[in-house]
Amino acid sequence: MSETLTRLGLVLAFALGLLGGCAGAGQETGAYVDDAAITTKVKTRLFNDPVTSGFAIKVTTYRGTVQLAGFVNNHGEMSRAVELAGSVPGVKAVKNDLIVK
Repeated sequence: MSETLTRLGLVLAFALGLLGGCAGAGQETGAYVDDAAITTKVKTRLFNDPVTSGFAIKVTTYRGTVQLAGFVNNHGEMSRAVELAGSVPGVKAVKNDLIVK
């Protein structure tokens, strides 16, 4: 239970950090907030999934395109991360820059 609360706290802190920033260059505030919300939802799914490592996968979103970067343990984890990211409402595309260790 405490591990779940710790993960939830980290995700919330991450989300607040994203929402507290300024809009990205060339991006309207509304679009930035939408992208921040998508990023938070993807990270939450990665943290809550037993196959993927939310800590090892970096997630960024720009205009609905989610970019996944970092190192994963195997191709199954990579495929699952891409699948989870693509299942979030508002995601238009997933750019997979994950590398298998």
